[in-house]
Amino acid sequence: MDPRPNDDILRTMSPAEIDAWHETRIRDLWRVFRIMGEFVDGFETLSKVGPCVSVFGSARTKPGTPDFELGRRVAHRLVQRGFGVITGGGPGIMEAANLGAREAGGVSVGLNINIPMEQHANPYIDGDKLINFDFFFVRKVMFVKYAQGFVVLPGGFGTLDELFEAITLIQTRKSSRFPVILVGKAYWGGLVDWVRDTMLAEGKVSEEDMLLFSLTDDPDEAVGVIERFYRDNLLVPNF
Repeated sequence: MDPRPNDDILRTMSPAEIDAWHETRIRDLWRVFRIMGEFVDGFETLSKVGPCVSVFGSARTKPGTPDFELGRRVAHRLVQRGFGVITGGGPGIMEAANLGAREAGGVSVGLNINIPMEQHANPYIDGDKLINFDFFFVRKVMFVKYAQGFVVLPGGFGTLDELFEAITLIQTRKSSRFPVILVGKAYWGGLVDWVRDTMLAEGKVSEEDMLLFSLTDDPDEAVGVIERFYRDNLLVPNF
């Protein structure tokens, strides 16, 4: 197959632009193998860890703050109830959750992403359960596939991305149903109100979609939502 753009587009492009598209195609072919390698590493590691819950929240949360301690308590409760903990592997809420899991003697998994700011692997991840990713989309698959629930603490764009990705996968039945719990009513309440008063009111989502997530301030209640769900459902990968 000719790697160049079609003739109509070629007439509008400079030789340098044409060369750049050709070089991109070559790089993309090699990128496929890097992507495959990340999927293999993720599947191989996470398929062995057993039932876990993914905990999300801001990398900018400082130790000693209420949100940090909340993440720590949530993870501790999850381990006490028999779940491992999966985080994004970095600082902030992620570090808090890995710390809570470590203190409780449970499985502590970190799915670290290589980015130029904020992200570095925290020291509370089990040594054989730290995976480093270059591709966000591969990492996101791992968060969902092997998690028996999502616990979402206060965070930024990345946290919102993971939250709505999970809800969308469940809504569209591309994933099995699993509990999604927002922890922090003061932080998440305005978002939930907007979803109900704007999205639902305008018919962009359905009444049933509002049941795809829960909202609480209580770590024990968050874990209880997950426990009650699995009284009637199997603890298996989501797809």
